[in-house]
Amino acid sequence: MSSDELAWALAEAARSEALVSQDIASMTPYSPGRPWRAVAAELGVPADELLMLHANENPLGPSPKAKAAAARHLEEAHVYPDGGGTLLREKLAERHQVPVESICLGNGSNELIEMLVRTFVGHGETVVTAWPSFVVYRLAAQAAGREVLFAPLRNERYDLATMASLVDRRTKLVFIANPNNPTGTYVTKRQLAAFLDRIPRSVIVVLDEAYFEYAVADDYPNGLVDFRGHPRLVVLRTFSKIYGLAGLRIGYGVMDPTMVHYLDCVRQPYNVNSVAQAAAVAALDDEDHLRTSVQTVRDGLAELEKGLGALGLQVVPSQANFLLVRLEREAAPIVSQLRAKGILVRDMRGYDLPTTIRLTVGTRAMNLRVLSAIEQALEDSL
Repeated sequence: MSSDELAWALAEAARSEALVSQDIASMTPYSPGRPWRAVAAELGVPADELLMLHANENPLGPSPKAKAAAARHLEEAHVYPDGGGTLLREKLAERHQVPVESICLGNGSNELIEMLVRTFVGHGETVVTAWPSFVVYRLAAQAAGREVLFAPLRNERYDLATMASLVDRRTKLVFIANPNNPTGTYVTKRQLAAFLDRIPRSVIVVLDEAYFEYAVADDYPNGLVDFRGHPRLVVLRTFSKIYGLAGLRIGYGVMDPTMVHYLDCVRQPYNVNSVAQAAAVAALDDEDHLRTSVQTVRDGLAELEKGLGALGLQVVPSQANFLLVRLEREAAPIVSQLRAKGILVRDMRGYDLPTTIRLTVGTRAMNLRVLSAIEQALEDSL
């Protein structure tokens, strides 16, 4: 179907009273971008020279142990996966010292976000979060026809006091990204404790710790340790970021076992494939890869902050594996110039931040290349 034909079909659908709800009709599909090999071919850049610094992936790739485990399990691809994720859930339970019944696996933590909304937020109930933050919180609620209330960030950080003021008798779910995407900022243990004390125990608080392993601040909280036992706290983690398994789509949530039971009632059977489960189990055993990944990012953050500062640019201090960079001018032309050089960074217009880019930390060679390219792009745009 051509773009013109699709536009006509959508216009016809909008005139139909029965095809979709207004919530769905008003949505714009999430755009993942074109396949990276196709982008490289379009730009005339060798695939191994394309810098993908737009999706916060681990530039070191997966653990060798994870790759080997994944390859072995491809031999069993004709067999359905373990629908209960037994080995991985047992491994995670041992790692975090929690009951195995408190762990739910997802096709990425993204699926868990959607399942939480679909399972627990009923008609007339609302979701509270911040903006700008991870866009899937809004998309999941909108797709389910649920209202979302947003608290604006204050100094690029979650304003938990304002978020708490939005919580009322209709509130069922609260989403907190810690560290936050796209800013890389975080809420402290003390701030989070005060927030939880203000929130009724009937409200589910989802602490999205997708970038947990990268955070090194002394007052950064560990949701699975510092708030253990909170009856309505859900902690989400993922293998997509530091573990380098984004392509296999696997994440997990830790919560009260009763909540896991209800999620199990609505999740798709076999929602996490066997290759992903095997790779995740093996990845948990590779502490060397984990430490190297953390150190690569901490070194890279310092290098990028220094280099960008020398170019007169401001960055938001980050506890994640990316930086939000203020250009003080429209970012789109800079993003286009970098793309032409085979460097992909995130244009933040979709987050209402039109003068910023989000830049994933890479290896030292990657960081030096992108700094040089940004310097040239800034000079060319004068």
